[in-house]
Amino acid sequence: MKTDQRSDQRWQACIRYAIVRCALDRLLVAATDKGICRIGLADSAAALERELGREFHSADLHRDSAKLDAWVRTIVRHLDGKQPGLDLPLDIRGTTFQWRVWKALQAIPYGQTRSYSEIAKAVGIPKAVRAVARACATNPVALVIPCHRVVRKNGRLGGYRWGIPRKRSLLDKEKRAPNKTVAAGFSLRGKGAPVSRVGRDAAVVCGNGAATGGRFR
Repeated sequence: MKTDQRSDQRWQACIRYAIVRCALDRLLVAATDKGICRIGLADSAAALERELGREFHSADLHRDSAKLDAWVRTIVRHLDGKQPGLDLPLDIRGTTFQWRVWKALQAIPYGQTRSYSEIAKAVGIPKAVRAVARACATNPVALVIPCHRVVRKNGRLGGYRWGIPRKRSLLDKEKRAPNKTVAAGFSLRGKGAPVSRVGRDAAVVCGNGAATGGRFR
């Protein structure tokens, strides 16, 4: 898979990040000047910083909670069940197939789930179930692209790069929420990042997560 060199240049610039406590332990939000490039969850700030450093090893990383405060507060409200929809600017990379999967995940309403096989059918490749699982596992932005809403055909949770207990907690909270009609949303904003570019650039996606839990159906 070829890497888009223009996209690579973005990761050599400044990336600001913030880490806060949340309902799922620690939340990291990282962004370029064009939008959010990473949302992660972990048990500790140190673990989040290590992973951020591995993924953006060429970037100049700065912890800047004030700069990202509005976006962080929005995501925390979402985790607390107070804001079902998320409409935040993203600056992420993915293959054409990954973007098709991620957009299909965006269409899953808050409080609902879909199976890996249903997403494969939704993107027009019914046999690509394992490839769908991999696209979910390499999602660089938790919650905004709600990969936690994809489960196995038999109803079991399947994998989640930020941990099965967090996936279970998210799904349970969404099912209990009174408003279940809103799907998460995202947009590519900022100079040089038009929506029309989505799905066209074949660049290596951020992240090193892997699908877990054995066979996906």
